[in-house]
Amino acid sequence: MAPADRRETFERYIAMSLDEEIDRIEAYYAEAGGWFRLAVEGGMLRGMYGLEPQDDARIELRRMYVAPDFQRRGLARKMLLDAERHARAKGYRWLVLSTSELQQAALALYRSTGFDLTREETAETASNKTIGGGIRRFHFEKPLI
Repeated sequence: MAPADRRETFERYIAMSLDEEIDRIEAYYAEAGGWFRLAVEGGMLRGMYGLEPQDDARIELRRMYVAPDFQRRGLARKMLLDAERHARAKGYRWLVLSTSELQQAALALYRSTGFDLTREETAETASNKTIGGGIRRFHFEKPLI
């Protein structure tokens, strides 16, 4: 959840993400040559993630999410391993990702699973990949070889 002083920025990011990506998720990832996976249990969506190729060697982990009532059960780690396995099988050498300062649990997960911080930035401009509005963004990578 966004801090109160950044709520408007967050709302703009959500609207842009819905319009450019989420509302057409299957087409978005297919057009990029990637894929999107769901974790379903008992007929309920429990988690999801997407993989979007960046170039011949790198693929980006996107939209990793675990339902709040299913968090802290190891699903994020399982999905991350699944993403690594699929990316490796497709011949990618690096799994890359970014997340914001608002995602403290995600930052801890990526650091604890072998991802290296490659850079930090303050994102001023919003896109379907970043909130913008002065929020710090952390970029990570992990070799798949």
